[in-house]
Amino acid sequence: MTETPVRFEEKSVRNGGRIGIAILNAPRSLNALSLAMIDALTSRLDDWAQDDAIVAVWLEGEGDKAFCAGGDIVALYRAMQHGEAEVQAFATRYFTAEYALDHRIHVYPKPLLVWGDGIVMGGGLGLMAGARQRLVTETSLLAMPEITIGLYPDVAASWFLNHMPSGIGAYLALTGAQLNARDALDLGLADRFIPRERRNELLEALLDADYSAGLEEAAIMSVLDAFEARSLAPPGRVWCERDHVHALTGVADVNDAVSRILDDSREDNSWLTDNRTRLASGCPLTAHIAWRMLERHRHSSLSDVFRDELNLSVQCCLQGDLGEGVRALLIDKDKRPRWRHADVADVLESDVEAMLTPLWSEPTHPLRHL
Repeated sequence: MTETPVRFEEKSVRNGGRIGIAILNAPRSLNALSLAMIDALTSRLDDWAQDDAIVAVWLEGEGDKAFCAGGDIVALYRAMQHGEAEVQAFATRYFTAEYALDHRIHVYPKPLLVWGDGIVMGGGLGLMAGARQRLVTETSLLAMPEITIGLYPDVAASWFLNHMPSGIGAYLALTGAQLNARDALDLGLADRFIPRERRNELLEALLDADYSAGLEEAAIMSVLDAFEARSLAPPGRVWCERDHVHALTGVADVNDAVSRILDDSREDNSWLTDNRTRLASGCPLTAHIAWRMLERHRHSSLSDVFRDELNLSVQCCLQGDLGEGVRALLIDKDKRPRWRHADVADVLESDVEAMLTPLWSEPTHPLRHL
């Protein structure tokens, strides 16, 4: 029997209301975000938003390894084995639904808490980034690792990476650098550190809180304040290197930034070394389009970012390196992708412009109503 993609519960609080609980239910794939998951979450969040008895929403992933390790790129790869029309139809359906859900979370009218335990990458970070309270633990591992598969940091990363201190967002986009809980707190990707072992106790305290009319937010903040333990978070790896990172990416051209990162002589920091290695073997076209998207959206609205990302994400399925990146990582698992370009310097301006070519006019854009 096929398991439901998302499990939903409603638990009563002591003043008669309820907390809605949603659990991504695909632990064998590290809760990779399938279209079925997206549709189920969207429908239930809409229902809960209209239900006056729902005082808050809690979102987490099944299992102890991941909240959500990313989007369902295997399903996208399978679609890419068919004709162009089929590819465009599925990619448009998938990314439109995903980005609409992410946007819904950013503007959700009720407190929405994400338990960001374990792996939170790509599409998982898209679910978490817009939540009212983003909770991390000692096992949290966040990243936008699209450089390794030939996509680019999407799910509004073109927006939230631009809100980080100068140079850091670009560095994360180019290297797919992994962040721990302390890094996430420092960079504004998380709000609270709570030890994993206290998850059940925290939920019980939330259920026991006083959600008098109009005081839902205050009740939640009071509970979270009692459970937060930032002193127990692992040592951060980004903030202490922020000046160094800025020196690497504080340039006007992506070729210069990539050269600086790859030529960096620092050998005393394994985090920096791992990031260099990831970039060196990553997709050259991804580096260019990630950089360009950050340039394009320095002052854009969240809605405009999602609309532009939808176009580019579908183009990545139609003419980019995504298929080859997924093949090498998850299908054949040889980890030897044959990128279209030899290196970052080999990517032409015309290659980037082709990826940014609009697929829809403004009145026909699938996300025009955001």
